[in-house]
Amino acid sequence: MKTGDQIVQNLPWRWGVQGRIFIIGGLGYLFDAYDIALNGFLMPLLGEHFGLSLIQRGLVATANLVGMAVGAVAWGAVADRIGRKKAFSVTLLVFGLFSVLGALSPDYPAFLGLRFLAGAGLGGCIPVDYALVGEFSPKKYRGRVLTALDVWWPIGVTLCGLVSTAMLTLDDNWRWMLATMSLPALLLFFVRRGVPESPIYLSKRGREAEARTVIDDLVARTGAPVEPYVIPAPAEDTGAKGLRAAAEQLCRLWTFSPRITSAAWLLFVTVMLVYYAALSWMPSILRDEGLGDTAAFMSTTVMSGVGIVGVLVSTALVDLIGRKWLIGVSAPLASLALVVFALVMDMPTGSVVAIAAFGLLMQLTIPVLYAYVSELYPTRLRASGFGWASSVSRAATGFAPLLFGSVMWPALGLPLTFGVLGLAVLVSVVWMAFAAPETKGRALDDADEAGAQPAPVTASAPENAAA
Repeated sequence: MKTGDQIVQNLPWRWGVQGRIFIIGGLGYLFDAYDIALNGFLMPLLGEHFGLSLIQRGLVATANLVGMAVGAVAWGAVADRIGRKKAFSVTLLVFGLFSVLGALSPDYPAFLGLRFLAGAGLGGCIPVDYALVGEFSPKKYRGRVLTALDVWWPIGVTLCGLVSTAMLTLDDNWRWMLATMSLPALLLFFVRRGVPESPIYLSKRGREAEARTVIDDLVARTGAPVEPYVIPAPAEDTGAKGLRAAAEQLCRLWTFSPRITSAAWLLFVTVMLVYYAALSWMPSILRDEGLGDTAAFMSTTVMSGVGIVGVLVSTALVDLIGRKWLIGVSAPLASLALVVFALVMDMPTGSVVAIAAFGLLMQLTIPVLYAYVSELYPTRLRASGFGWASSVSRAATGFAPLLFGSVMWPALGLPLTFGVLGLAVLVSVVWMAFAAPETKGRALDDADEAGAQPAPVTASAPENAAA
């Protein structure tokens, strides 16, 4: 007899059912992208408003990203305990409230503190959203759904670029930019309250009656045939809370599979390091090359706009050629595009083409990376596994704007700086090829077996081929 989890993972896809959750989750993800992109546009404006040094400008992005790092691990652990639905709503509420307050900041220190707190709320959106959307998605479509979820990212970044450029002529333009982003996020908080709890999560927590209610409703609304199923007894809960719970989750991740966890963390850190460094500093780099604010902002917006195409291509390819091949090819090529950009900056057409190529290739990588890491872990560890990987990358990349602008760029120059970052990406994809299995077509909780016995890498097995 099938389990409730298997019933959910084999349902037909319906836009009015799973698609609604995909859209609501994606809108929260849009605000995450918007907020991170906004750092790059705020840095030169705040530098002029508060008279900031280059290091202080870098701290604008660092405060926000470090807050997201704290939020990613905290909310990942919370979501595994209190449920996806509650965490799904509260993360966006925290972000919206502190973003509104950030628009009213009287001085630079207050602004940094509020950006950190807003980031702490928003940092929980990605791990919670991916866990919830993934657990409602049918196995047959899960790779494409989780990859397509990332289309909201370049939409958010592009929207941020267009709105920020349009507001350049306003007095206190940076305050309007923050306020414009905050209010829709607060409205979305109320929309999220109508999303049901994950039936897979309810099953794992021993809440059988609630799980059956959600599963039966999904079966009826998708038109799937009704068949009997069982809800297995949940694993015993240790009852740990707070910091102890977070530490316990971390130990479980590494106990589950040191190879998989190290590969996930290394991929997240290196890929996002390249992306956030470029996203945070691109407007400032282009201004340093002599472009005006409007030209610099719009060139950065082109990078994100082309990324929408990258996500769509990634969605089409992820279940055809697998997660590892897409990451292994597109991530190093994206890094190479940045090196080319740095070498041809004095050629206006060449530099724009290189920026666009970077945006396209990076958005081939990131959606697959998010889907891949969320699939590497079983349900009991999925939100925490993704949350810790995201948190570690946010902690590392949180200092990227500061180190990039005040140390690496001035000392090494742009071509060598981007070259060093690209080499780190190459090392991470080589390790992924040998340390982590392919997850294409695998049931979610087959990850338990994959963690215990990592799939071997052989030339004759495309699912596990080195990327």
